[in-house]
Amino acid sequence: MDGLLDKISSYNIFNYLLPGSIFAVVADALTSFRVLQEDIVVGLFLYYFIGLVVSRIGSLVIEPSLKAVRFITFVDYGKFIEASRGDPAIEVLSETNNMYRTLCALFVVLPSVVLFDRFASALPWLMDGSPFIVGAILLVLFSYAYRKQTAYITKRVNKAVEDAKTGSTGNDAG
Repeated sequence: MDGLLDKISSYNIFNYLLPGSIFAVVADALTSFRVLQEDIVVGLFLYYFIGLVVSRIGSLVIEPSLKAVRFITFVDYGKFIEASRGDPAIEVLSETNNMYRTLCALFVVLPSVVLFDRFASALPWLMDGSPFIVGAILLVLFSYAYRKQTAYITKRVNKAVEDAKTGSTGNDAG
């Protein structure tokens, strides 16, 4: 268990475990869902997974929505990679940025779950179908997350190949 805990990065803690734990506490208090776990190991895995789901909602719903209304703008990914090579603080800032995005998603997901709980009790078919609804939502969510992650990897590989061809290390001033 100690070896596993050593491999958990601050990114995993602040973008998955913290939001998942907050979700569990608040959902347990405001809904009929019993999310808090007595078994710490089971709890950690569950809260991590919940945080992962919330984080993906942030990445796939919150981020594009805020970009669409021009609330946020991004630099070209290639520029981000180059700048990160020369300034390690960018990675830390990006991690913090992602945490804020995940917290935004959390504050969208929590009221949605509370509303679902309220309507589900009035609509028995909704509660009966909830395992299938949640399963379908998770399938779609992680399919799109997989596609987005694959696109990032592709961009990064292409940038590395381009840099190798030009002899650039990303640290060139010119």
